[in-house]
Amino acid sequence: MNEGSAEKVNMAFIAAIVAVATIGGFMFGYDSGVINGTQKGLEAAFDLGKLGIGVNVGAILIGSSIGAFGAGRMADIIGRRGVMMLSAILFLGSALLAGAAGSSAIFIFARIIGGLGVGAASVISPVYISEVTPANVRGRLSSVQQVMIISGLTGAFIANFVLARYAGGSTAPLWLDYPAWRWMFWLQAIPAAIYFVALLFIPESPRYLVARGRDADALAVLTRLFGPLEAARKVSEIRASLSADHHRPKLSDLISKTTGKIRPIVWTGIGLAVFQQLVGINVVFYYGATLWEAVGFSEDNALQINILSGVLSIGACLGTIMLVDRIGRKPLLLVGSAGMAVTLAIVAYAFSTAVTGADGAVSLPGHNGLMALIAANLYVIFFNLSWGPIMWVMLGEMFPNQIRGSGLAVAGFAQWIANAAISVSFPALAVSPGLVVTYTGYALFAAISFFFVRKMVHETKGRELEDMEG
Repeated sequence: MNEGSAEKVNMAFIAAIVAVATIGGFMFGYDSGVINGTQKGLEAAFDLGKLGIGVNVGAILIGSSIGAFGAGRMADIIGRRGVMMLSAILFLGSALLAGAAGSSAIFIFARIIGGLGVGAASVISPVYISEVTPANVRGRLSSVQQVMIISGLTGAFIANFVLARYAGGSTAPLWLDYPAWRWMFWLQAIPAAIYFVALLFIPESPRYLVARGRDADALAVLTRLFGPLEAARKVSEIRASLSADHHRPKLSDLISKTTGKIRPIVWTGIGLAVFQQLVGINVVFYYGATLWEAVGFSEDNALQINILSGVLSIGACLGTIMLVDRIGRKPLLLVGSAGMAVTLAIVAYAFSTAVTGADGAVSLPGHNGLMALIAANLYVIFFNLSWGPIMWVMLGEMFPNQIRGSGLAVAGFAQWIANAAISVSFPALAVSPGLVVTYTGYALFAAISFFFVRKMVHETKGRELEDMEG
């Protein structure tokens, strides 16, 4: 077999296993986005107020923070693939139980279970992808994770819209006389089962295998990926990159033995994870339908706007795939921060013009509704061209081998805690102090993130994982 054909076969295999791994991203997106169209049903079924809605929506984030924190350590024990398989089981169980929940408490428990899967998948899928892909295309292939996350979100939006339209509303009865909002959750069981079965056919991460002393198994996987000569070199590099005493990775590795303090690279990872949420993106994904209805759009139109945002997000992620390995990670983050700051400020201004009619209905006068819609979707585009995929790309590749699992655990935990803070607080903040102040706050965080990137983030484009320094 000549070199060209060998390379083609290797890339085909790599693309196949990346495709399977990123189904976890799809489930991450679907499980996060399905709540968007179900809030009227939850409110009616469980007699929830604003705080109750926030708690039920945010319940998934409790599980996600725990899942993200535990996944890094778990992945160092049972492997990257093992954690992804566990996530698939959690997704399946959560989908069935959430749809059948007879009380708010059961629903919250079901969403926490799903959150464990979401948190674990969000951390481990990028790590796995970064550990099985060549450096020159790693950013591109890792960005597929965000495409799948947004595809999952969009899939949930489309499913919610179709089910609600077919039933005549999200609370109207559908098949077997169950309301449409319950079927929105039950549909998740299909991709969850596909994810579990597909994972049976992909190999374990070679870097995990070397860390566990299974060099022969790692060599076999790397040979399938890169050929025998490159495989032998990679095993040696991975082994050398681990700590001198070859101890198994642990959380305390995040503390520098020289200074006795947390390594700077860990703070950078935490900053990236937290700022990705403080710009308010999940308000759009979790509360989009409610948000647009609050400023005068119908439920049907609001659900269609969700679909539009999802499609634009996918397009933006595809742009990232084309650019990330050409111009790098840091320039995209800077462009995204600046773009989000401006568009969020415009959204805040548009909301400041809202008026309440004699019938109590809220609307945006003149062209301000269109201005808010365009600015909000430009914001979504800027996010998904930059912080959406790039944060996960960098977390998957920026840490040295010895601390990758632990670094991802801490950064992932921080990301989900920030996600919870933003998502649970939004229903109350939207009422007081109101949408204008809330969106102005998100715009300020976007502006601050620009200066954080300039000072703290170092480019990782084209660097081998074994060359990362902490």
